[in-house]
Amino acid sequence: MNALTPYAAFFMRLAVGGVFLLHGLSKYHRGIAGVAGFFASVGIPFATVGAFIVIVVETIGAACVILGLFTRPWAAAMMFEMVVAMLVQLHGGHNIELEALLFAGALTLVALGDGPLSVAVKLKHTG
Repeated sequence: MNALTPYAAFFMRLAVGGVFLLHGLSKYHRGIAGVAGFFASVGIPFATVGAFIVIVVETIGAACVILGLFTRPWAAAMMFEMVVAMLVQLHGGHNIELEALLFAGALTLVALGDGPLSVAVKLKHTG
């Protein structure tokens, strides 16, 4: 282990959380109805509920991951979302490189947790 190993979670949180946040803000601006319309068009059941959940995971969840708050549960939700996204992409005959990479990054965050450079660690030390 080298001196930078403890900070791997920080860089992974920035990368994975940043990508999810960019996609989430785009969905937020399209609105639940717009996202639900797309979900319904590709055969996702309960499209409105799914759109709401995805927007929450990709905005609030991504912000929490970037900050290092509740990283493991949010990353687990991101993993589940990417499994669904990969299945939809494969069913449509599309490639899944981005979804697979984000799945792997989220899995890594489930394993690593918040890491030493996180708001959660700062809150633990002040509480």
